[in-house]
Amino acid sequence: MKNYDCIVIGTGAGNIVLEAALDKGLKCAQVEMGKFGGTCLTRGCIPTKVMITAADLVKDIKDSERIGINSKHLGVDWDKLSKRVWAKIDESKDLYEYYLEKENLDVYRAKAEFVDNNTLRLIPVDGGEEVEISGDKIFINVGGRTNIPDVEGLEEAGYITSETLFGEKYPKKPYDSLIVIGGGPIGTEFAHVFSSFGSKVKIIQRNVRMLPKEDKEMSEQIKNDLICQGIEIHLNKTTTKVEVKDGLKHVTIVDKSTGKEEVISAEEILVSPGIKSNADLLKLENTDIIVDEKGWIKTNELLETSAKNVWAFGDINGRQQFRHKANYEGYILEHNLFLNDDNLENWRWADYSMVPSVTYTHPQVAHVGLNEDAAREAGYDIDVVKKHYSSVTMGYAMGYEPGDADDGFVKIIADKNTQSFLGVHIIGPKASMLIQPYINLMNCGRKTIKPINEEIASETAKKLREMPLVRHLKPNKINTVKETMVPHPALTELVIWAAEEFKNI
Repeated sequence: MKNYDCIVIGTGAGNIVLEAALDKGLKCAQVEMGKFGGTCLTRGCIPTKVMITAADLVKDIKDSERIGINSKHLGVDWDKLSKRVWAKIDESKDLYEYYLEKENLDVYRAKAEFVDNNTLRLIPVDGGEEVEISGDKIFINVGGRTNIPDVEGLEEAGYITSETLFGEKYPKKPYDSLIVIGGGPIGTEFAHVFSSFGSKVKIIQRNVRMLPKEDKEMSEQIKNDLICQGIEIHLNKTTTKVEVKDGLKHVTIVDKSTGKEEVISAEEILVSPGIKSNADLLKLENTDIIVDEKGWIKTNELLETSAKNVWAFGDINGRQQFRHKANYEGYILEHNLFLNDDNLENWRWADYSMVPSVTYTHPQVAHVGLNEDAAREAGYDIDVVKKHYSSVTMGYAMGYEPGDADDGFVKIIADKNTQSFLGVHIIGPKASMLIQPYINLMNCGRKTIKPINEEIASETAKKLREMPLVRHLKPNKINTVKETMVPHPALTELVIWAAEEFKNI
């Protein structure tokens, strides 16, 4: 049985840790059962944003009639767009070849199962011979998968998910009609894409709100915007049955308040009600690693699990499930375990209070910090201000007039007593970019370590908590920018990641 200094399971943000370990000259193993690059590259942020950018342009050009642009005869070259989508997805093949050539690295295309805290059984995806390996340090970055609801007839009728859409079920042309099960970020983004390309789209949402994790005003505004774009929305509905008749898929939905049934139909069904943990594939019952009630691996502020020398990060720890959050965690591990000297005062820790979120609908929805309800529930005495796009010159130039139904806005929530930002929420064009200054500002200042899952504590974690560890992030320092998240994939990555070029800071 081979023993490694470092084993990384998963090839998304896990590659940050892997590269750091390899740079230290450590003997490493990389384990991946799917495409290299993780969710973001192969079925998430990157291919969807290639499609969304095209969809945005379609919507923007149609909307430009309000400022005098003739947008008739607008169409999409699906084949050309699809080639660009698959060019990004297929980078996973190049990534695989790249790591095969790395020194001190063994690459395993295999499913990993724990035998004990530091031993893995690897089951090759090509059906080859199983092997066991052990590691002094093990990093889990295996993400999640679409949570498929138990609906009568769904399996028989067939459906697509983000995994299969960017896989064997990628369509040869946009669907004539599409039912989307789920009104969260994934569902609404795909609804925007296919609606822009001519599909008749209907969304089924269990919640009474679209994007229910957003501020209520944002949820209401995006609902109205999507309806204005011709998307049919069914809120507070459960899906009870699916059947195929006359070449269409017929979905029975039930109003959760009244019990009234309704049947809606479409060519295809996209299932996107959220994701579930991949931890159930790892046989964690053979370890000391604990999971929460939903199956996500529990970690502390240092990304430690309850098993010694095993860390978990990215989607698998159940916290805000964005690639930029996973990268942020990966850089913390890189800094603490591979780049840092032994001075504990230089260590970093994860703080999830300032994780930015962007949903790439049309218009975009972005936020950082608390929403209004959460701020009040936390006991803050708050001030709330709003400013509409139409109130500034560029907003007017873009065609927004006071009172327009789609006039976007920024909503800022502040602590009345300290005059500190608590939360910022934006809905409208380029919200992903407009949110960034607030992300940077809200991350500045004196930060003191805050225990997460306090029962998970190595000797190092205990020492850092007892100190307690403090970091001072000043607004004019490069290091502050490097430690601040930028929504992925937003164009602001260009200016924020430029700071990454300053080394040894």
